[in-house]
Amino acid sequence: MKPEVIAISAVIIFILIVIISNIKVVPQAYARAVERFGAYRVTWHTGLHLKVPFIDRLSRQISLKEQVVDFPPQPVITKDNVTMQIDTVVYFQITDPKLYIYGVEHPMSAIENLTATTLRNIVGDLELDQTLTSRDTINAQMRMILDEATDPWGIKVNRVELKSIIPPREIQEAMEKQMKAERERRESILRAEGEKRSAILVAEGQKESIILQAEASKQSAILAAEAVREAKIREAEGESEAIERVQTAIAEGIKKINEANPSEKAVLLKSYETLAKVADGKATKIIVPSDLQSLASITSVIKSIAK
Repeated sequence: MKPEVIAISAVIIFILIVIISNIKVVPQAYARAVERFGAYRVTWHTGLHLKVPFIDRLSRQISLKEQVVDFPPQPVITKDNVTMQIDTVVYFQITDPKLYIYGVEHPMSAIENLTATTLRNIVGDLELDQTLTSRDTINAQMRMILDEATDPWGIKVNRVELKSIIPPREIQEAMEKQMKAERERRESILRAEGEKRSAILVAEGQKESIILQAEASKQSAILAAEAVREAKIREAEGESEAIERVQTAIAEGIKKINEANPSEKAVLLKSYETLAKVADGKATKIIVPSDLQSLASITSVIKSIAK
């Protein structure tokens, strides 16, 4: 093969290698800045790009996804001179790769320092109790301040969270004692309320029982009175019926006597029998009328009654 052909082939191969090596692909959610002769030229986003060899230079690949940075605990002094360690977490996103690359040197270090100073300024105006109970307020203030400060760097701060607040050991012990006392107080209150409720329920039960017993006694007395009344009514009805029957029997007897039209001798004889029954061995004396004829008058009286 001729040397000229070999040289041309080598040049073509070299050109192809150069072209292929300068074809760049930017993945999804990433960006790259292109510099030409040291000056910023353009920002490449997702897709296929061709770089001019030996003239253009690519910066490092910048992620446009939301990122999370957990900074180590920072010593912070509160308004009442209590030193505590506060651990912060920052959620941010790069919105402008050009500003992020050329806006600040070491962006992560800048964000960390800015977070620490902002946290000290905010907590320095709060007392210990306010710091422990105002996390949402501190988070909102820090997010607003950091977002405004990092805007020239092409960074948007989406959220800032206080991951942990660690007060001094003696403060922790005092807080633990206070919480223990508070729990014991709540327990005592709950126990007292339970006992009070139990006593009320017992009293209500006793009251209900007494009322039921009184009602039962009242009902029993009413039933007993009704029973006595019913017995007396039945007894009176029985006596009335007995009297009526006796009177009917007497009237019937008198009627039969009247119908029989007894003689005076028979009446006199019946009178003697009656006197005998009266005596019946129980009377010690029997008084016989001197005029037995007066007994005959009894017959005439009975007859007149029967009529």
